[in-house]
Amino acid sequence: MLQPINALFAGIAAHDGGAINALLVPNGGASVVTEGPNGSRSVQRRSLAELLSRVTTSTDRLEERLSDPAIESDGSIAMVWGNYVFLINGKVDHCGIDHFNLVRDSSGAWKIADASWSVRTTGCPAQ
Repeated sequence: MLQPINALFAGIAAHDGGAINALLVPNGGASVVTEGPNGSRSVQRRSLAELLSRVTTSTDRLEERLSDPAIESDGSIAMVWGNYVFLINGKVDHCGIDHFNLVRDSSGAWKIADASWSVRTTGCPAQ
């Protein structure tokens, strides 16, 4: 179940749009909840294609790490949830919770159908 998530993170690090796109369900989406240090929150809904574009055009060194993921599955649907930290050029930029919805396609491959994550810039673990 973690293979597509690990491959996503490798694709992000490599800025490899083709590799990332191969992991996604067409028309998948993402929800991002940004939490401000004063308790404010903003919620944004984006397409996975939009996020793919942002990663592939970045010139920064990007790295995402997921720790202690919880995995639940039933037949051809699954969910992966866990704490993450996101590094830019080797420095912690933000952290939060990642949540991925996965589906198994007709070939048996697990694909990312939807992703949600929280974004905090305070209280993040050290590298």
